[in-house]
Amino acid sequence: MKRSEINHALQEMEKMIQAYQVALPPFCNFTPDDWKSKGSEYDEVRDNMLGWDITDFGLGQFEKIGFSLITLRNGNVKNTKYVKPYAEKLLFMQEGQTAQMHYHAYKMEDIINKGGGNILIRIYNSMKDGSFADTPVKVTCDGRSYEVEPGTQIRLTPGESITITQGMYHDFEVEKGTGPVLLGEVSMCNDDQTDNYFYDHSVGRFPEIEEDEAPYRYLCNEYPRA
Repeated sequence: MKRSEINHALQEMEKMIQAYQVALPPFCNFTPDDWKSKGSEYDEVRDNMLGWDITDFGLGQFEKIGFSLITLRNGNVKNTKYVKPYAEKLLFMQEGQTAQMHYHAYKMEDIINKGGGNILIRIYNSMKDGSFADTPVKVTCDGRSYEVEPGTQIRLTPGESITITQGMYHDFEVEKGTGPVLLGEVSMCNDDQTDNYFYDHSVGRFPEIEEDEAPYRYLCNEYPRA
């Protein structure tokens, strides 16, 4: 992705967050210049990859495949210095964007439609070899449990949520005609480097960046060390 494309995506997410009057932690507002003066007191942000993030899944088609997000809080399963057992994110998807099919082996999460349009989440159980299972999928949405056929899309309107359990394949798609969506995610500790298992093994999590302008914000994997 071009840096200019990333900057624009982050600014669009900021506008959505402001429209829904969601206040962000102070570190989300740090500029690259601000980070020059931040010492080890902000190591939790650096070590646990808090802050702004972008993914195009390495496919270079962000307007169609990808989304913007912020990790607001997170523990660390690899570092005993951080004992927090949970994480929280905000995700932003424009109409026309989709996210790749994947599951998590460690993390259980709730995906919440915080406002805007409707989000469609297609779900499957996974097999040990990474293929789709042909078994019914147990769904839990806001205290209601039921089963659906594999490959069913669950529609979340604003205020609704779904629990994604370990091994449950899921993707995301904004329902056509409903507009951009602001999502929340609450979960067990998040590890985007090792706990994303994509159905399409050729895709990745973090984009390669072409520096065509200065960064508006550092992404969560770009912070300078103290």
